[in-house]
Amino acid sequence: MTSVAPTLQAFFTDWLLQQRHASARTVASYRDTMRLLVEFIHERTGKLPADLDWHDLHAPVIVAFLDHLEHNRHNSIRTRNVRLTAIRSLFRYASLRHPEHAALIQRVLAIPAKRFDRRIVEFLTATEADALINAPDQSRWEGRRDRTLLALAIQTGLRVSELTGLNIADITLGPDPSLTCQGKGRRQRSVPLAANIEALLHAWIRERGGTRTDPLFPTRTGRRLSRDAIAQRVQTHAATAATSCPSLAGRALHPHVLRHTCAMSLLQAGVDTSVIALWLGHASPRSTTVYIHADITIKEKALAQTAPLHVKPGRYRPADKILAFLESL
Repeated sequence: MTSVAPTLQAFFTDWLLQQRHASARTVASYRDTMRLLVEFIHERTGKLPADLDWHDLHAPVIVAFLDHLEHNRHNSIRTRNVRLTAIRSLFRYASLRHPEHAALIQRVLAIPAKRFDRRIVEFLTATEADALINAPDQSRWEGRRDRTLLALAIQTGLRVSELTGLNIADITLGPDPSLTCQGKGRRQRSVPLAANIEALLHAWIRERGGTRTDPLFPTRTGRRLSRDAIAQRVQTHAATAATSCPSLAGRALHPHVLRHTCAMSLLQAGVDTSVIALWLGHASPRSTTVYIHADITIKEKALAQTAPLHVKPGRYRPADKILAFLESL
């Protein structure tokens, strides 16, 4: 066994889990990256993962792997960059344990992230959001669950991982209804609940039953809903809602659109972007500026406050004595 294998193992067990106390989702993402990388090298060289040495992980191989993700596996550039972040983290850890490979490691760390076009965020109008919430069949248990889930996601702006992680104990009903969740970076936050959302949750929790440690939105067998299951439910209900709301037809909605919808509704209501950042659990208010770019109403208000191009600058002066008299009244 070469030095790569024990370093890779220590990276996960010592660095990520013990020192960084990384979340299960981060560990899983890094694990998948390393698995894809060693499988890629094995297909190219025939070497087993346990036989890989550091010279097998030089910069051209890493770049070829990233290109493979983008062109052969058809991953997005964002996903490519996430994989590169995991590889950089491993090599930064390895630089302290293997100074003899410093030059090779530095060349890998110098690989830049790939730039990509930033599209305007997609969100639902109030009419579209209502149509989506009302789409699930209320005569079925799953339909009542999905309606509560969709309404809660749109009002609170939770990430899909935060939705799947909710337990019954995370919901507080009563005079000051709210929910508590743990988001990115292990940051815990509370979000207030509107009266109509509280009513939905009250009815759902009473029907759902279970203990306080059980998932809020389970499957029929009591297991926690997965990210893919929620994405599939959103697409299914969007197709149903399109029959009453034609603007939803043909749109491939994903759960993050519900989060964008929450942010846009807060912004259009005049809520400050710093408050929206706290509401959504953003690390910095700068992350919230994407919603300002997407809100055409803000730009229309700015346009209304500017003078038309054909109007000459200066103060208005009445051209007639009668007009001047009337203006002075």
